[in-house]
Amino acid sequence: MGAYHKGEAGAVSGVAHTQFEAIEGFLRSDQASVMSHAELEERLQTDGREPLRQLFQSRLELRGLREQRQDTVVGSDEAVRTHIETKERGLMTVFGPVRVARLAYRGCGMTALHPLDAALNLPEEKQSHGLRRLAAEDASQLSYDNTVASVRRQTGDTLAKRQTEELVVRAAQDFDALYEQEVPAGPTNRRDLLVLCSDGRGTVMRPEGLREATRQAAMQSLHKLEGRLSEGEKRNRKQMATAAAVYDVAPYVRTLEDIRRDLRPARDTSRPRPRAWNKRVWASAEKPAEDVTRELFDETQPRDPGHHRRWVVLADGERHQIDRLRAEERRRGIKPVFVLDLLHVLEYLWDAAWCFFEEGDAAAEAWVTEHALAILKGRSSDVAAGIRRSATLRGLRSKMRKGADDCADYLLAKREMFHYDEHLQADLPIATEVVEGARRHLINDRLDITGARWTVPGAETVPQLRAVRSSGDFKTYWRYHLHREYLRHHASRYAAKPACEAA
Repeated sequence: MGAYHKGEAGAVSGVAHTQFEAIEGFLRSDQASVMSHAELEERLQTDGREPLRQLFQSRLELRGLREQRQDTVVGSDEAVRTHIETKERGLMTVFGPVRVARLAYRGCGMTALHPLDAALNLPEEKQSHGLRRLAAEDASQLSYDNTVASVRRQTGDTLAKRQTEELVVRAAQDFDALYEQEVPAGPTNRRDLLVLCSDGRGTVMRPEGLREATRQAAMQSLHKLEGRLSEGEKRNRKQMATAAAVYDVAPYVRTLEDIRRDLRPARDTSRPRPRAWNKRVWASAEKPAEDVTRELFDETQPRDPGHHRRWVVLADGERHQIDRLRAEERRRGIKPVFVLDLLHVLEYLWDAAWCFFEEGDAAAEAWVTEHALAILKGRSSDVAAGIRRSATLRGLRSKMRKGADDCADYLLAKREMFHYDEHLQADLPIATEVVEGARRHLINDRLDITGARWTVPGAETVPQLRAVRSSGDFKTYWRYHLHREYLRHHASRYAAKPACEAA
């Protein structure tokens, strides 16, 4: 295209003005007067893109016209670039395609530098940061096929599915770096509890995304069918994704009668619970669970560096999870209160109940409530013995009594952690609802969609983007991400801050 001539930017602005006049004329027409609001909305959304694209193009051209020539530009390689020419590149934006003309500084055998690219913080790829953000926000909630369709509806642009995946991976690349800076939590109250919890979920991966031991087991397993995995065959196709949550919450005074009401299907909302705040949730399929546990304590430490508040660790009873949490506790020399999640205890009780009652029998609910309240009073060993005795007295065979035996084994194996009577007296939480919700939101709802097979980058970045949204940090993250993009792709290429005077 070569150098721009004076007046070109004004001409483009004139084109945009003409198009706006055409839209205004249409709105006054008889055709517009009989349109429904939905038809009018769709028409304006489509027709409005082109004048906005022209205005965007006009501004880029004006920046190019006002770019001042520099005698020399020195790169980070300390090489001086003295040869100057005008080069242009394409940029796909949320309004449509535009062109960017700017001065290129070259030298023999040297990579060209474009100071105006730095001033505009242009991405390396063709798609703009606006398109990247749009793809990232959609992909955090929708399948990639639906994300491609959503971007097309909103912008008129068509992104290939692979392009969309690449944009999403780029969009999430500064997630860890942001939180390593210790993003400040909100104001705290020393009376409030500081709660830590984690949970895991297997995610079906593509073979190249599996950890080595799992990948080898998958390669050696036989398939019953060629076109799909049968029951049990997903076991060696999954990789554990770990969710974590940390939050502040006020102590909550409850009685056993309050707990009884909470166990009903329709929860009593007349007495509102204290809300979790200063909440941060995240998940990782790439990092080992040990690393996520370490991050969990790293996130918590700045909130109470002197350990003046009560720390509560909510665990679901899984042995390896507890081992990881205990190891981190010892390593840091702290003494949080460990609370076993009541929700998991209830799952075991319900599995036991169906050994004694028909599916749907209302008596099963009363049975579960009665045994749960006994456990809350500190009688978990008595409950375990009673469940096992009931199965024996009914003459249930091993397969029919499996749920009862599993429940009794769980209660006995974890009896040293069943101190609900003490926890309730201390007004501590006894259920991992926050991390359960985080795991469902970050992992299950997106990574578990039917037919999904994930690469490691995909399984890592989508939960990260969902996490920054859930934690209320997306705006903060995006500003940080754009700044990091500038440092990575522009500032790092110059010996000094790139100079580019542009209006």
